Amino acid sequence: MTLSDIPDDAEDEPGGPLAGVLVVDLSTTPPGAQATRFLCEAGAEVVLVEPPGGSPLRRLAGWPALGGGKRSVVLDLHDDEDRATLDELLRRADVAVTTMSGRSARRLGLTPENLGRLNPRLVSCAITAWGSSGPWADLKGYEGLVMAKLGIAHDKRKMIERPGPAFVSVPYATWGAAHTAVHGILAALFERQATGAGQHVEADLVRGVNAIDTWQWYHHMVGLRWPDAFQATEAFDPAGEPQSPVTFALLVAPTKDGVWLQFAQSQPRLFVAMLKEFGLERLLTDPRWQGVPRLESQELRTELWELLITEVGRRTLAEWEQVFEANPDISAEVFRFPHQAMSHPQLQYERRCVVADDPEYGEVHRPASMVFENGAPLSAPGPSPRIDEHRPTLDALLRDRPPVDVGDDIDVDGAGAGAPLAGVTVLEFGVMFAAPYGSTLLADLGARVIKIEPPEGDHIRGFLPFPEAAGAKVMQGKESIALDLRSDAGRRIVHELARRCDVVMQGFRAGAAARAGVDARTLLGINPDLVYVNAPGYGTVGPFGNRPAYAPTVGAATGLALTDAPDAAGATATLADIKVAARRLTAAGAIPSVQADGVSALGVASTMLLGLVARARGRSTGPLTVTMLGTGSQALIDRVIDYRGRPASPVVDDHGYGWSALYRFYETREGWVFLAAPEPREWAALAGALAGEADLAGDPRLASPQDRANHDAALAETLTAVFSRRAARDWEKTLTAAGVGCVEAANREPAIVMQTDPTLLAEYATPTVGPVFEEHHRFAPATRFSRSATLARAGCLAGEHTDAILRELGYDEEEIRGLHGSGIVAG
Repeated sequence: MTLSDIPDDAEDEPGGPLAGVLVVDLSTTPPGAQATRFLCEAGAEVVLVEPPGGSPLRRLAGWPALGGGKRSVVLDLHDDEDRATLDELLRRADVAVTTMSGRSARRLGLTPENLGRLNPRLVSCAITAWGSSGPWADLKGYEGLVMAKLGIAHDKRKMIERPGPAFVSVPYATWGAAHTAVHGILAALFERQATGAGQHVEADLVRGVNAIDTWQWYHHMVGLRWPDAFQATEAFDPAGEPQSPVTFALLVAPTKDGVWLQFAQSQPRLFVAMLKEFGLERLLTDPRWQGVPRLESQELRTELWELLITEVGRRTLAEWEQVFEANPDISAEVFRFPHQAMSHPQLQYERRCVVADDPEYGEVHRPASMVFENGAPLSAPGPSPRIDEHRPTLDALLRDRPPVDVGDDIDVDGAGAGAPLAGVTVLEFGVMFAAPYGSTLLADLGARVIKIEPPEGDHIRGFLPFPEAAGAKVMQGKESIALDLRSDAGRRIVHELARRCDVVMQGFRAGAAARAGVDARTLLGINPDLVYVNAPGYGTVGPFGNRPAYAPTVGAATGLALTDAPDAAGATATLADIKVAARRLTAAGAIPSVQADGVSALGVASTMLLGLVARARGRSTGPLTVTMLGTGSQALIDRVIDYRGRPASPVVDDHGYGWSALYRFYETREGWVFLAAPEPREWAALAGALAGEADLAGDPRLASPQDRANHDAALAETLTAVFSRRAARDWEKTLTAAGVGCVEAANREPAIVMQTDPTLLAEYATPTVGPVFEEHHRFAPATRFSRSATLARAGCLAGEHTDAILRELGYDEEEIRGLHGSGIVAG
C-alpha cells in the first residue's frame, strides 16, 4: 500500500479496533491461544486465567507470541475464593474463551447456561476437538487424532514412501478451530451491538480443518453420485511417474546448487512461457509432443518431467532469481523452512517481521500482527506475562469495570434468532479461493455477498473436469454479477454497488485494484463508511506484489511444505532421489484438503469481521490488509518465532509416523491407529490398558518422562509389536475406554469419510439446494451459535444474478439489454 491509497482523513486511532473489549481467556491449548492472540493484537484486553503452576502453553516455543500482550492471573478453579474471583471477572467481561471438554465445563460450572446467567451480555466461546455432539464428541482432543480419524493423514500419504497414512505436522486443525472461533466471537459481538445480548459460540478442530478444504467435498460428491462423470487423475501413477498436466504447471525441482523451487505456471500462456525460458519451445510445434502438457503417453509424460527437472538444474538459485526479475511470466518460490520464512523479501519489505522486547526472553523475533491497517501492524507486539504478574492489578480492573447487572433490561430470549450478519452486504473482487472463500464464510453468517466476476466467470469454476465442482464451495451463499471491469460502464455499476454496501474485499495483485477503479481511495471516496479489506497473495506493493500467488507456492515460501516433509529438502543427489522428493513435496504443499489457500481464507474472514465490529462500535478503520504469505507465517507461529533459549519444536521422523513413540501412527493387524498419549499423566492409563500385552510399567527404561524420551526408539519398537497383534478398530475401543487417545485411522479421503457415513453426515453436514447439484449435502457452517442462526446455502452460476442486481440499481430493461449486447455484462 502506498500513501495514495489512504484517504486524506484517515488517522491512526489509539487502542485498536477492539479497544475496550475485555476477554477472559481460560484456554490451555493452542487453538484458544491463537484465537485470543488475534483479539489481543486487535486491541482487546485479554486476561489469561492460568492454573496454579502456570498454563501448559508456556512450554510451547511459540509462547512469547501466543502470550504476548496478555495479562496473567493465576486462579485455582477448585478453590471457592478463586472461583468467586473468576465469577467477578466474568461478570465484567465481553468475551470468555475455553478449550476444556464439556465434561470439565460441567464439573467447573462453566456451562453456557451458567455463564449466560452470570452475565447476559457475555459472548462465551468453547473450542473443542470434535464438537459438543455427535459420535466422536467424547474422543480425546489431540490434533493428530482428528487428522487420522478424518482421513487427512490418508490424503497426505504421498508425503512418505512407506504404505499407510502420513503424519501431518502443520497445525491446520488448530488454525481452523482458532479462526472459526474468532468468526463466531466477532459475529456475536457485532450482533450484540444491536440486541445487547450475548450468546454462546462453538468451534472445533473437525469443522475448522474442513473449512480449509478447497474443492474436495464437491469433487468426491460428484464421484459418489455419478461414478462415470469423469475420470479423476492422480498427480502421479503407482510407479511414481507424473500423469496429470497440473504436475508440470506446478513443477517442483531443485536448482543447480540444490535449492528446491515451486513453480506456478498454471495458465496456458504461462506454461508456454516456461517452455520458452527452458529452451524447450520446440515441443510446441513437434508433432510428437502434440497437446503438451496434456500427453496421452506415459512415456512422454515421464520424458517431459525429466526434461523440466533437468532444465531447472542447469541454473543456480541466483541465476533463476534473475530470470524471475526479468520475466514476469515465470514465477517460482523457494522451499523454505519456517525459521527461514521470515527472511522472505516481501515480509521484510512490509515489515511483517518484528522484534519484541521481552523481560524474560530478551529479543523475540516474531511475525507482526496478521492484519495491517493503513499499511502498518494493528498493534506493537507486547511482552508475554510472567505467571500471575497481573494479580496485584486485578482489584483495580474489577473496580474500574462495573459488572453487568443481571437485572438490566437485556432480553436474551427476545433478542431474536436471525443470522448475526443479517443486513450486511459484502462486495467481493477476487478469483480462485483464498480471498473469495473468506467472504463465503461471512455468507454463512448471514451476510449478503455480491461477487463481481468477469463475463466468462471466475476460472475456478472450470478447474476440475466436472463443471462448477471446483468452484462450488467458494460460491456458496453468494450472488454473482458478471461484468467487464475494464469498461467505464462496468466500473459505474460496481461504484454504485460500493455506495450501497458495507464491506469491500479485493484480492487482486498489486496495482490491479487501482487499474480497475476499485482501490481503497476510489471506493472510500464514494462511501466513507466502507470496511475496505485488501486480501492479496503477497501484498499491495513490494517486490513480490505483482506475482501470482497459489497455494503450493505460498506453502513453499512459508514453510508449510517443509514442516510436513523436512527431510525431502536434501534429496538432490540423483534423478531418482529428485523424483521421490518432488512427489513428497508436491503432496506436502498441494493437497487440496489442507493447504495455504484455506489457511489464508480463514484469516480473510477474520479481517472483514474485525472491520465490521470496529465500525459497529464507532471506530472506523482505514484500509485493512491481510495476505496469504503473512497468514501462513501466523499459522506456524510455534516454528517461525526465534529468541534466546528457544525450545526445539518437534520434528516428524523420516518415515512420517509422528513426533514420538507416544504420538504417532502404528500399523495393526488390520489397518492403522494413531496413538496420542504424550502427557506424563497419561502414562499410567496407557501402561495399564496394555498390561496384558507388555510390561510397560515394570520396564526401568520407561520409569520417568525423561527415561521414556531417552528410550523413545525402544518404546516405539515395543508398541509396534503390541499394536500388530490386534485390529485397529479393537485398539480404538480398548484404549478409548481406558481414557487413552487412540483412533483407527481412516483409509479414505475426508470428504468420502463424511459423505458415506449417515451419522457423520447428520452431525457435520447439512442439506441444501443449488442450480448445479440440485438437492445435495454441503459441509455445514463452521461455527455454531446458541441463539443466532447460520445459513447453509448452495453455490451460484456465473452471472446468475446480473439482471436482478442491475434492476435493483435502477437499470431498466432496455438498458440491461444494451449492456448485454455490448458485452459489458453477462449472465
